[in-house]
Amino acid sequence: MRRYEPTGDQRRTVKTMAGFGIPQEDIAGFLGIDDKTLRKHFRDELDRGITEANAKVAQSLFQMATQGKNVAAAIFWMKARAGWREKIEVKPVVDDPTQLTDAELEEIIRRGKHERRLVIEVVDEPTRES
Repeated sequence: MRRYEPTGDQRRTVKTMAGFGIPQEDIAGFLGIDDKTLRKHFRDELDRGITEANAKVAQSLFQMATQGKNVAAAIFWMKARAGWREKIEVKPVVDDPTQLTDAELEEIIRRGKHERRLVIEVVDEPTRES
């Protein structure tokens, strides 16, 4: 049985494909080798390709967020890296249902059978999770 020897071009291809998120089975198929052979001979390229691609995207996102070019990038960064989250507060339409008359309650019930509606007020306050 002949020993498998990867070429430099194959190593670069595997690293690039892994960085793009292509499944290992597909990379192995592209090279015409078994999945186990891919993992045995290209372990470093598989690991580094993913890590380097993530680093490049993180760098790009960081630049967009810090240079004021993309507000969404800044918000995403703060949520993903700084623990920010959106606080959603649900408030009832009626503050105190005990203050309603029987007729008003019956009207709400009657309407509710025909119209299912919930009014939600969204309070968008970024908060930091501990």
